[in-house]
Amino acid sequence: MTEPDFLRDTRASYNAIAADYAEAFHGELAAMPLDRAMFAAFAELVHGRGPVADVGSGPGQITALLHDLGLDAFGVDLSPAMVALARRTYPELRFEEGSMLALDLPDGALGGLVANYSIIHIPQELLPEVFAEFHRVMAPGAYTLIAFQVGDEAKHRTDGFGHEIKLDFRRLRPERIAGLLEKAGFVMHARLLREAREESAAEMTPQAMLLARKPLA
Repeated sequence: MTEPDFLRDTRASYNAIAADYAEAFHGELAAMPLDRAMFAAFAELVHGRGPVADVGSGPGQITALLHDLGLDAFGVDLSPAMVALARRTYPELRFEEGSMLALDLPDGALGGLVANYSIIHIPQELLPEVFAEFHRVMAPGAYTLIAFQVGDEAKHRTDGFGHEIKLDFRRLRPERIAGLLEKAGFVMHARLLREAREESAAEMTPQAMLLARKPLA
């Protein structure tokens, strides 16, 4: 099966910027109390339910946070360079290469799944396929937490941290993502919508975090 161009471009782009990206966003959660609160609530809800996958784990800081919150967390990322960097930074944790379109996990394997600003690179017509895959690998009663920038725009970047890239960034509407999650079989549990932080040059729009649950039956 031929790999879609956007997956090859996304992988190559993050391979190119991995080290600079990790340095730029290191420690950013320290200034994000509402986001940390959502991760803490997620951790409390899924604790003891089984392993938790951080899908699109990048340099690994969210995987590490979930681990610190008491979860059996591991990271999955499309970029080999990001996976290698995360393994060096957090040698006690597990990181694997993989795509959210086809996770190398058995049905019902996870007690929880986080996708923190990783669905923003997926063409919108493929999001139902992604959420169906999330639903497949999650056990009944498991929770997923999904974060993204809010809006309607799509941006194509050809430069990142001084490197040549080919990367699409899609802002999304919370009501649309919630609707797609429900169509995939999830039940919405909570929604956080916060304004962009004035002190952050990276945040230009409101930010959303959606928490949804796979029903027990």
